[in-house]
Amino acid sequence: MRDDLIVAPVFSAGQVGPTHVVLPARSSGLRHESVIFCEEITTIDHDFLARGPVGTLNPKLMDAVVRAVRRAIGEVVAEP
Repeated sequence: MRDDLIVAPVFSAGQVGPTHVVLPARSSGLRHESVIFCEEITTIDHDFLARGPVGTLNPKLMDAVVRAVRRAIGEVVAEP
């Protein structure tokens, strides 16, 4: 197992845009609707998530995150 994870930060507020994806509270296990900033992907040590992940993303939301990351790295990505 690798020691690092690739992550995108989640903020409790932010403007929705081509590289920002809304994270509904009901589908994420978070208390409030949040925004994933996909242009700020980074790596963290696996041990940083001592409590484990807060929740999982459904496939439709994960597809939106992947499209936003692709846009962030300069790829032209059409809407589904």
